[in-house]
Amino acid sequence: MTEALTDKYLRLPAIVGADRSDNFQFLIDRVLKRLLGWKEKNLSTGGKEVLLKAIAQAIPSYAMSVFKIPKQICKGITDGMSQYWWGDDADQGRMHWLAWWKMCIPKKFGGMGFRDIHCFNLALLAKQAWRLIENPDSLCATVLRARYFPSGDLLNAELKKGSSFTWQSIWAGISTLKRGHIWRVGDGTNIDIWKDEWIPNSASRKVITRRGQNIFSRVSDLVDPITNH
Repeated sequence: MTEALTDKYLRLPAIVGADRSDNFQFLIDRVLKRLLGWKEKNLSTGGKEVLLKAIAQAIPSYAMSVFKIPKQICKGITDGMSQYWWGDDADQGRMHWLAWWKMCIPKKFGGMGFRDIHCFNLALLAKQAWRLIENPDSLCATVLRARYFPSGDLLNAELKKGSSFTWQSIWAGISTLKRGHIWRVGDGTNIDIWKDEWIPNSASRKVITRRGQNIFSRVSDLVDPITNH
């Protein structure tokens, strides 16, 4: 059983146990191993920036596009990059003159443009959720739909107790996707007036309050069939 828990497929854990941090510790190890090799080189600040952005930040990208990585692991990766950036030694740390979250602010706003590892993880998972919407007949979408959203409405799918870690990860991506998602109105037959987000230039993007017993339920009910307005 111990061997099964350490099995990997495409360099990712085949089985994710209860201790998620232990399952993904290898991501921190990979990043730190690469950073340790760079410390022996006398690099300029610009050189450090290129290495961190082009290589160190890319190491966990594949895993983050599949699973929601524990925040503890994201912090471990971030701490390693921060220590390398500020030149910490094994025996002595140095002053970190700027919090790392400020280093993640785009350069045009005064930061360095590094990635927030946790936010990047959620963005990649949101991209996977969008792929499921765009490719509903794919094998992955078919399997997940049969198990978790038989209605076919991915955006309103629920996270139930006992869900697989794969679904928990995708559901986190769905939650992120919904923060910037809005329907583009065509004929309106698939858009629920009251539940879906379809109103542009609105903070909530939804109809706020029902007006009495309204017989309309779909946006198409509001469209004049003659003028299409």
